[in-house]
Amino acid sequence: MTGQRCIALLRGINVGRAKRIAMADLRQLVGELGCTDVRTLLNSGNVVFSAPPGAPRSAPPRARARIAARIQDAMVVKLGVVARVIVLGSDELERVIAANPLLEVATDHARLLVFVFSDPDAPALLAPLAATDWGLEVLSVGEHAAYLWCPAGVLESKAMAAMSKLLGDGLTSRNWNTMCKLQALCAEPAKG
Repeated sequence: MTGQRCIALLRGINVGRAKRIAMADLRQLVGELGCTDVRTLLNSGNVVFSAPPGAPRSAPPRARARIAARIQDAMVVKLGVVARVIVLGSDELERVIAANPLLEVATDHARLLVFVFSDPDAPALLAPLAATDWGLEVLSVGEHAAYLWCPAGVLESKAMAAMSKLLGDGLTSRNWNTMCKLQALCAEPAKG
């Protein structure tokens, strides 16, 4: 019996010329760690997989952190790439998606970002930023993620710059379209 479906989000993969990883190599690496039904989405470090056999059916935060650390370490050793990895269980992804309060304001889901936390203190640290007036931008901080509507685009987002300065690599983001695709990929039946 396989463990829970999980999602690994790699920070800063294949952006510009740095941290280049072929998705086939990433799938192989995660599979070599004992994970099964490994699939990638896009070319930006999104991996959906079933946790190794024997892993709890519902992976608690500590178990997910161990899987993330194993992926990070293996990427350094086998691919020569250093990147922060955050692992969510499919149940946690469902909660993150269900908790998004900005769907009514965001008219372009490519500019609606979801920042997934790796630091349990992130919500408290980001609370003052959520109370800040960002003009047309809207920032909402939840228990597992922050949601940012940046209508002028990601590169122009002052809220995103402030979040990055505050938390550094303690969070990673995906746009809403990608989060929904990851959710759908988790729901697909296992291959073979």
